[in-house]
Amino acid sequence: MDERLRITEIFHSLQGETRSVGRPATFVRLTGCPLRCHYCDTAYAFHGGEWQTLDVIMDAVRASGNRLVVVTGGEPLAQQDVLPLMTRLCDSGYEVFLETSGALSVEAVDPRVIKVLDLKTPDSGESDRNLWENLVRLNAQDQIKFVICSRRDYDWAKEVLAREDLSQICEVLFSPSQGEMPLRDLADWILTDQLPVRLQIQLHKLIWGDVPGR
Repeated sequence: MDERLRITEIFHSLQGETRSVGRPATFVRLTGCPLRCHYCDTAYAFHGGEWQTLDVIMDAVRASGNRLVVVTGGEPLAQQDVLPLMTRLCDSGYEVFLETSGALSVEAVDPRVIKVLDLKTPDSGESDRNLWENLVRLNAQDQIKFVICSRRDYDWAKEVLAREDLSQICEVLFSPSQGEMPLRDLADWILTDQLPVRLQIQLHKLIWGDVPGR
């Protein structure tokens, strides 16, 4: 049987997060996720979708004309055939970002793929799902993200940052949960504590709001 993936959407937009923020990109959003973070903004990708072969997905990416491809979800690593897809994308010369919850192993991910690993904070409701051994599988090109919902989340993330010496592994992002964490408060805490992190906001939501396919 041909390798295939259940796809929620493939779309062209600006990358709203990570170090590639503001760049035009093609997003390949896979269907399904084993986590249920309370702040999830892509719950529409939990179910449904359409089965597509890797050839069809590659054709859609080529048609977009972008060199930057973001593989996201849901949780992309919940579908095994995402691994050969990312390898094919890298082989074809694309710059590939993988957005993953960090609850599933990244060990088999092509080393050319830039991994954006989301460490789940207590207020996400899923912090017990963090797969801590993933940290040793990251390198300097990757990024670690914390979605901060409260002061409790911030203090937890600050403790993990120090305990695991995360800033020596790769760049660390602190992102406020939309509608919960005031941006100014998070910025002030980072500055007061002189944390070696990047404050991240979701550019696509500032432009278009919380709209699927953007």
